[in-house]
Formats: sequence, structure tokens, C-alpha cells
Amino acid sequence: MNRLIIDLEAINHNLLTIDRWVREYNARWTVVTKVLCGHLETLKALLAAGVRSIGESRLENLESFRKYVPDLETWYLRVPSLSSVDEIVGVCDVSLNSELSIIKALDDSARRQGKLHNVVIMIELGDLREGILPGSLVNFYKKVFDLPNIRVVGIGGNLGCLAGAVPTVGQFVQLLLYRELLELKFEHRLPLISAGTTASLPLVIDKSLPRGINHFRIGEGLFLGTDLINGGSLPNLRVDTVVLAAEIIEIKKKSLVPMGETAAISPFSNEDADDYAPGQRGYRALVNVGQLDTNVEGLLPENPEHRIAGASSDITVVNLGDDPQGLKVGGEIRFRMNYAALLRLMGSDYVRKTVTPPLDEFKSYLASEHPPTIEKPLAVLDIDGAAVRAPVADPDAQTRSTT
Repeated sequence: MNRLIIDLEAINHNLLTIDRWVREYNARWTVVTKVLCGHLETLKALLAAGVRSIGESRLENLESFRKYVPDLETWYLRVPSLSSVDEIVGVCDVSLNSELSIIKALDDSARRQGKLHNVVIMIELGDLREGILPGSLVNFYKKVFDLPNIRVVGIGGNLGCLAGAVPTVGQFVQLLLYRELLELKFEHRLPLISAGTTASLPLVIDKSLPRGINHFRIGEGLFLGTDLINGGSLPNLRVDTVVLAAEIIEIKKKSLVPMGETAAISPFSNEDADDYAPGQRGYRALVNVGQLDTNVEGLLPENPEHRIAGASSDITVVNLGDDPQGLKVGGEIRFRMNYAALLRLMGSDYVRKTVTPPLDEFKSYLASEHPPTIEKPLAVLDIDGAAVRAPVADPDAQTRSTT
């Protein structure tokens, strides 16, 4: 049976390392758990390790997480939809926003629920995902600032998630200037600049990230140790955090070049046969994981002599070379993976997820180590100091709730 093995001690090592980097910038961070797809054992391990601020794109997961830590700080990272504003206000402490109509709907929902909802205004920096255009910022902010049940706690940006725009010092300086402009014009503090992501960590490490970027949203660096800018891994981060162990269902010595005429009839891309000489043979293993389970192109065999030849929906073929090195049917081939492959695997109901060490053993280890709390940004960065009013409650809300 296929197993996705999650190493809790490796993730904890990355957690403490990233936390140290962020704190050195007098900043705080939110752990982005989207890639876990709601996996509770890993989440419980993160909570035991001191995490108190979680960023998610699935409201169901945030609701589930709060059952374990009621005072967990929750960030909604997907641009809110009009159909989900009531749930967002009910479950999330903060949401990232770029549409005025949606923020107005959040304000209306917050009024009905007797709450003050925190928002970060996202600004377009060049990656062409969410964000308002900088030229619209002042007018946009004025309209949002006037909403009685919305508290703008900061501005933010997103780089590297869609177009692959590489973060630059200049873009972060722009955010600092935008905040200064808004604070001077409206005489209202904006405590947060939420623009740090895994893609910005190389700038943190070489100390070129401008001071004042004080909130980070980090997932991939934590769970995979990836250096998104330079390739490979970030210094001092572990990459042995998650491993896919796939069961071998066939192993035979075969031709490495297809026989007969070929055409583009396979729905998935496969290895180029031109890499091999006509008649060349070698051992091939079939493992029972395929494109239905993951993005196979994002898998990397742990054994450097192994090479993925291709995959169908349910099977991946691995070239082993001239020597199978003792592998046999029923055994395993292990793979590391990129973020896209891990995301698909965590979301697949067909792949079993296990943690190592077992959760109770990991918690005992933590108890002896006395891990620090990964503090909540809203508490640490003086968000309350930015408040200028109490939430405006809907006077009819109580009447409606009892009828």
C-alpha cells in the first residue's frame, strides 16, 4: 500500500529555524497549512510545537482546527467569495481582500454578527493574482476605512504564486511607501505589511529584505524546505520532511524504447524515448501511484540512479538501470516531491498518510524541549493600537437569532 510519511521532527526543525529568521526581523508569521488538506495529525503536531496562527484557504479546515485550539488565530488566504462571507466572519480573524463589494458584504455580515472583522488590503505587485492596482489605493482605502465593522490592519502583496514573479527589494519598498502614504493621509495606523512568503526567505537570509515587512505567510518553506528563487533547498532547512513510499507491483527487464509506431495518444506526458539507443534494455518497476493521485512530474526518486519513465492515471513506471538492487514485487520505491505533488497527494483519498514519530511520542519529545510559542501576529504587533472604534452591532441581530 502507498504511504505518505510525514516526519514531524523534520518539520519542527524547519519551524524553529524559520521562526528564528522571522523574529530577527522583528516580525511574526502565520503558518500556511493549505498543503495539509486538513490532515489533523500534522496540524495537532504543529499546535503542540507552539503554532498559534494558521492560514488556510478552506473554511472547513479552519472550523475543524478551532475545535482543538479555540483561541487559534485564523487567516483566510483565498480571496473571499460573496457566497461565503458569513462563514468567513464567523470563523476567521483575518481575510485578505481586493474587492470593495466583498469587503462591504463582510462589513454587513460582521454587523449582523456583532463583530469587527480584520482585513488586509492586497496590492498588485506584478504576479497578476489578487490585488488592487496601486493607483486606486487611496480611493479604495477611503471607502473601506469608512465601513464601521471592518478594521484594516494592514496592506499586503503576493509574489511568486501565479506568474512566478521574483520578489525584489524595490517591490517591498513600494509597500512601505504605500503604508506611509495611507497613514499620513488618513491619520490611522496600519500595523501590518503582510508580504513575506517562502519566496521572500532568501532576502531574509541575506538580510536585504527591508525592515518593516513584519508579517510572513509561509507554507512551502516549512513543509519542504524549498528555495523557490535559487532552486534546491534553503540553508539549514530539512528536505526529508515528507516521503512517498510507493509499492512495486511489477518489475521486469524490458526494452527502454517503445516497439512499433507511436503517436500522441497517451493523455499524459512521458519520457522521451530518444534518450535511449534502439534495442537498449533495462529493469523497469511499476508502482501503484499515478496521475490520479499526484502530479507525477513533481516526484523525484530518492535513489539517484532511478528515473521516472512516465505514468498513467494509476501507475508510474520507473527505470532502475541495469541492476534492480534487490528490489522486488511488494517492496517500495521512495520519492521526494515538490509542492504541487505534495498538495495532490495530501488531497488524495487513495494515499494513506502517516506521521513519524507517532504523535504521542512527538508530543513527549516536545514537552522535554519546551518549544517556544509561535506568537499570534494580531496580539504581538499591537493591532489593537490601530483600532479607532468598537464594532457597530446590528440592533436587530439578537431579535432575529431568537426567532
